[in-house]
Amino acid sequence: MSTSREADGDAIWKALADATRRKLLDQLKAGPRTTTELVEAFPDLSRFAVMKHLDVLRAAGLVLTRADGRRRLNSLNAAPLRDVIERWIGKYEGYWANTMLRVRDAAEAAESAQTKRKKSRGRKKAGGG
Repeated sequence: MSTSREADGDAIWKALADATRRKLLDQLKAGPRTTTELVEAFPDLSRFAVMKHLDVLRAAGLVLTRADGRRRLNSLNAAPLRDVIERWIGKYEGYWANTMLRVRDAAEAAESAQTKRKKSRGRKKAGGG
């Protein structure tokens, strides 16, 4: 059974799956923008298309919109994105940390063995030559 947190995460991943929506979030990183400003930033899209993308981002909780007189001001809300990424990455973080430690240990052991072989060869050449 799907939990509310999983459903929220699914909505965020769905929102991020589209390149246009990611570009909209990039626009909002600089600060709040009106819907008109966002429409102007995407001249190849209709106003309706930009508003539909904003609806998906709002539903995922990634964009907050408030009325400012006749304008609608859109702001980035990165908290849900951070939360879902931390939950998702957290599942794998321990595994990858341990894997990287094993890789490091293996590389250091190989380097140490190679250094010992070189020193051993150097002694043989110096003593047997």
